Amino acid sequence: MRMQLILAGAALAAGTLTASAATVDKMIDVAAPPDKVWAKIGPFCSIKEWHPAIANCTEQNGVRTLTTKDGGKFVEKQTANDAKSMEYTYEIQKSPLPLTKYSSTLSVTKKGGGSRVEWKSTYTPDDGKDDMDNQALSGILQGGLDNIQKMFASK
Repeated sequence: MRMQLILAGAALAAGTLTASAATVDKMIDVAAPPDKVWAKIGPFCSIKEWHPAIANCTEQNGVRTLTTKDGGKFVEKQTANDAKSMEYTYEIQKSPLPLTKYSSTLSVTKKGGGSRVEWKSTYTPDDGKDDMDNQALSGILQGGLDNIQKMFASK
């Protein structure tokens, strides 16, 4: 009887475990000085100017609401902003993505004669959605970074 209770308890605990945290880290190098890059991408709602998927951004009290070109809505709260270090962090409060506990940091650092832009995210995928989330987030981050790189390409 005692062994059955232990096994039942273990089975119950296994069923209540949540998915583990996942990460997506992307970076690109840009042919412009960090202060120039940060001036364009550092303002929290400037994402509508540099991310090709974003149609509109409104911001109030550190919370931005993004509307994507396909009609999706994201609500994101800025949790840190260090203009001197050229980085900010935000959390998704609402989104169409099947995930929770999403936190992301966008940063600009000096790299040679230009800059490195890095976008790092951690999140907990909904059960069974690990690959889908990772692919979607990788595409979202890379799309934004690729466009930043194009914005500062030498002409």
